[in-house]
Amino acid sequence: MHCPFCAEEDLFPVEEPHGAWECRSCLRVFSVKLLGLSTRRSAG
Repeated sequence: MHCPFCAEEDLFPVEEPHGAWECRSCLRVFSVKLLGLSTRRSAG
């Protein structure tokens, strides 16, 4: 997994907020949320 801000792989889970990750390269804390599945299918 890569940080969405700096693209580094220096990620560690944090306790709060629940499900968040800390990037120790750029010092950002973020979370990723699945919103659902796309109904579109690719051709081929």
